Amino acid sequence: MPVPSATGGPGDPPVGPPPGYDPSPARRRRRPLAVLAVVLLLALVGAGLVVVRPGPVAGWLGDGGATPRANTATAEPDPAPVLAGPDANAPEPTADGVEAAIGPLLGATELGSRVNVSVADVTTGRSLYSRGGDDGTVPASVTKLATAVTVLEARSPDHRIPTRAVAGAAPGEVVLVGGGDPTLAVDGDGFYPGAARLDALAEQVRKALGNTAPTRVTVDSTLFPGPVYGPGWDSDIPTGGFGAAISALMTDGARVNPVVAKKNFDASHGWAERSPQPDLAAGRAFARLLGLSGAAGEVKRGTAPTGGGASTGGAPAPGTELGKVESPPMIRLVDMMITDSDNVIAEALARQVALARNRPASFTGGAAAMDIVLGELGLPADEITLSDASGLSRRNRISPSLLTDLIALAGDGTHPELGIIFGGLPVAGWSGTLDGRYRSDGTTAGAGVVRAKTGTLTGVHAIAGLVTTADGRLLTFAVLADRAPAGSLDDTRRALDRVTAALARCGCR
Repeated sequence: MPVPSATGGPGDPPVGPPPGYDPSPARRRRRPLAVLAVVLLLALVGAGLVVVRPGPVAGWLGDGGATPRANTATAEPDPAPVLAGPDANAPEPTADGVEAAIGPLLGATELGSRVNVSVADVTTGRSLYSRGGDDGTVPASVTKLATAVTVLEARSPDHRIPTRAVAGAAPGEVVLVGGGDPTLAVDGDGFYPGAARLDALAEQVRKALGNTAPTRVTVDSTLFPGPVYGPGWDSDIPTGGFGAAISALMTDGARVNPVVAKKNFDASHGWAERSPQPDLAAGRAFARLLGLSGAAGEVKRGTAPTGGGASTGGAPAPGTELGKVESPPMIRLVDMMITDSDNVIAEALARQVALARNRPASFTGGAAAMDIVLGELGLPADEITLSDASGLSRRNRISPSLLTDLIALAGDGTHPELGIIFGGLPVAGWSGTLDGRYRSDGTTAGAGVVRAKTGTLTGVHAIAGLVTTADGRLLTFAVLADRAPAGSLDDTRRALDRVTAALARCGCR
């Protein structure tokens, strides 16, 4: 069984020092920020994640339903509120108070030789603590916060990703065209709740073909060009069970057996066997659903013909759309990605950013488009360098202060769609990747009042999110340690938890 982590597989070598490191004092961040109270007070978290927000959320969801965790099979009763609401009149911590609370904890051996930190007050936007706050640091899976914000800005919360079937050049040929939906299921036993299904698409195709029998299936996954594995990924990631070949056509995040993966999700921490050729695997499943077997069930790659041709013997003209199914709305995909730190969804969503900004839907194009969107939002894009969107790449660099700026922007009301990220953020000691944390000495004060995204690669540990202090003041924080000792996974996580729990425990004045 591989060593479970939020973003990486086993056997990762310790990360080397990023170039250009200069521990200069961070500048004060420039934007005054509004309180996140409305967003957080309306966030309800439990075994089945239910998020109620002001604004057009019902329209974004389409059916107005809840957004369950990726491994939830049945609906659960509405849970009680977990997070304490921030007090708008609470006294603001001081920089000296924050330093006294967390400064000594940052020297823990388990955190390694470099720990870069940013802590800011949400109401005022004032920086309360910075240690290498503006320095690019390997972020691991907290990269997904940038992915979430940029895809919500570039697309819309109600955007759905299509998977289409069109008529091929030969009578009876069906071309399955991938649109980049990583949650697409074969049938009702899929891994992701509410996913589009190939069996429903097959039924549409049969009706559209009429008296023409399907003869073969071709798959078109050309929407995503370039390498299927990311630059800077460790060599064991392709077979490590936490990443996958990124293709415009796949089912169940490329999982080979979604039923087993869903059943064992908690025990395996999300690990699952993945197909090395997910587009062909999806095509073979589709062929079976169309009743093709033997030689007729063999699938090849190709490109869908454009429409406009003449019909042949009553068969639909090449390029004619025979059917279409659509993913859950973006609001659900982002929740799934953040709550369970789903690397495959993250890479698929970055390609949606690329498509929205007319860039190639590749690792390079996605990273470039994310950088563009961050700049459009007024965030310091010079403090982020990306090679992927999941955080599996060791080439990624993000400054802690960019993360605290990003989190605050998502809740300041100027971009209501960005507040969606708070629905998926795990709650300490309660949900997602923080479910089993904040339960040991020195960390329990953070349980229920820390809400954050985590990141883990061997030698890299990170956490970024929100915390309510003992006085009720809402702070945003990012703590990134990218030279931690190898082999100290649990100890390093506890050391990080002690830092954020100290913020929860103090008034810091």
